[in-house]
Amino acid sequence: MNAIYSLIDLLLPFEWTEFHYMKNALLAVLLITPLFGLVGTMIVNNKMSFFSDALGHSALTGIAIGVLMGIDNYLISMMGFALLFALCISAVMNSGTSSADTIIGVFSSTGLALGIVLLSASGGFAKYSGYLIGDILTVQPGEIVMLAFILLAVLVIWSLFFNQLLLTSINADLAASKGINTRFVEKLFVIIVAAIVTVSIKWVGVLIINSLLVLPAASARNLAKGMRSYHLIAVLISLFSGVSGLIVSYYTGTAAGGTIVLIAAAIFFFSYFLNRTREKG
Repeated sequence: MNAIYSLIDLLLPFEWTEFHYMKNALLAVLLITPLFGLVGTMIVNNKMSFFSDALGHSALTGIAIGVLMGIDNYLISMMGFALLFALCISAVMNSGTSSADTIIGVFSSTGLALGIVLLSASGGFAKYSGYLIGDILTVQPGEIVMLAFILLAVLVIWSLFFNQLLLTSINADLAASKGINTRFVEKLFVIIVAAIVTVSIKWVGVLIINSLLVLPAASARNLAKGMRSYHLIAVLISLFSGVSGLIVSYYTGTAAGGTIVLIAAAIFFFSYFLNRTREKG
């Protein structure tokens, strides 16, 4: 990491890069935000924004399970529960017994309430309240390496299954008629979303994780003219929001996550009005 720190000092000789925790946060942002932008495109395509929000809420229950089982690394219990949670939602949605938003709403509220009850039962909920807003400044070098591997893995999966993911998101029946195993593709996607949400929840926070997944992709959808530009713009907006939000939060003394979301939201409103103006013209 020292070599990377030296490179940052060489390329970015600014006040905010003098501290190791800011360097770590910058590296984490550079690895997390492309994931948000990339995966967010499919979330927006599939109209699954509520689904990613539900997974964020499930993190509290995952932490509570870890506490009850005596697991020191809460990421393990959060990941396990989030994967189970995501697959259960997917299975119930595929059963067609109720509308998707109703099913996700029930799971979301249940996951959040169960986590609050279990954590507050021992009188220690305040200890875990930091997960609600997250703190990117607490990221450690070992976690940055983990994020790098996750980004690489998602890029590999995206390159192998992009066409299947895209066609399934547009028309599942058409995808099935072309021999695509839509159930497998849908489960693969929810597993990817669950993994990204779980890994980043500690630094992003339960309350805003969904915003960072949806806003860049929603903005890109207003600006893009094709699928390739849609993905590229979403990743660029996510990267810009993350880096600029981190810098602004340093100089203003505000929470990085909230600042990043505000910048991403401002970009969305700009893209929305730009798109409306273009349509009228």
